Amino acid sequence: MSSEEFEKLHEIYRSLYDELKLMPDTALRCHGEERKRLVRSFDERQGEAEEVLQGMEEELRAAPSTHRNAMSTKLRMYRRDLGKLQRDMKSAPGSGSSSMPVGGSHQGVYSSQNQQSTHQQSQRALLLQGTEALNNASQSIERSQRIANETEQIGTDIIEELGEQREQLDRTRNRLVNTGENLSRTRKILRSMARRLVTNKLLLSVIILMELAILGAVVYLKFFR
Repeated sequence: MSSEEFEKLHEIYRSLYDELKLMPDTALRCHGEERKRLVRSFDERQGEAEEVLQGMEEELRAAPSTHRNAMSTKLRMYRRDLGKLQRDMKSAPGSGSSSMPVGGSHQGVYSSQNQQSTHQQSQRALLLQGTEALNNASQSIERSQRIANETEQIGTDIIEELGEQREQLDRTRNRLVNTGENLSRTRKILRSMARRLVTNKLLLSVIILMELAILGAVVYLKFFR
């Protein structure tokens, strides 16, 4: 429900009112069956206008407070104008009881008219209910579409976040691979240093043995020969 729906009903009412306001003057020039048809047509259009005004009242109750005063003023003016047309139609010569036969025929004509009016009002009520159901369905579809759009946006955000996380994982994996390669090179260097250290120890041991042998030979030659 919204002021927009109120404006739609306003256009329907103005169309009905423009048709109704011509009927009292036309009734002055009509007689017999033509007048009866005009009276029935007036009653039908008046009933439709009443239904539209009821719909506008429902819109008024659900309307935002910023629009409510203007809508209420329009509604009061429309009811006043419609009541005036109804009085003008009843006061037109030949529209009252004085121009109709007295007795059973008078009551029979208006009874038939009332039955037709009741049937048409029920049809109008069903039509208004169908229109309201369509409006509710449209609003429900709009809400569903809005939820679907929000869900799609959330899904897009999640996919983008997962993509960023994947890039971070790829960078981390690349860093781990580089770290592993660095560790392998470090192990090779350490093994090479260990081999050099063992070699140096062996050479040092040989040199020490040779020096001891030379020293022993010198001592032997000096003291024992």
